[in-house]
Amino acid sequence: MPPPPFEQQITFLYAEDPAACRHFYGEVLGLTLVQDQGFAAIFATGGSRAFLGVVQARGPREARHPRHEGGVILTLVTPEVAAWHAHLAAAGVPIEAPPAQDATTGITHFFFRDPAGYLLEIQRFDRPGWPEPG
Repeated sequence: MPPPPFEQQITFLYAEDPAACRHFYGEVLGLTLVQDQGFAAIFATGGSRAFLGVVQARGPREARHPRHEGGVILTLVTPEVAAWHAHLAAAGVPIEAPPAQDATTGITHFFFRDPAGYLLEIQRFDRPGWPEPG
């Protein structure tokens, strides 16, 4: 018999300038800070089930290409892709391209970067089958 399922998830991102990232995630994206451990700030991204931690990096990041080995893309799911695009553009966040539909994956999305250079994606599932929040 397998152990019980996981109840929560945290993704940790390492930043050379964690203060800029704390500001970005807390003020620009409006995520709620749920725990400040000094060396790490943990923000809620999905109610009480999904979290993002910002931690002081021990050195410079080696890769700026997240789709290569060792990379990461943080995807935030919302039905309001256009509203988030407008909000981030108004806040001066560099956006890689305007929202676009991808017929192959059945999503609408766009990409941007945080102050540490991590690639983030805002997306909406346009096809059935993705679990509703709650």
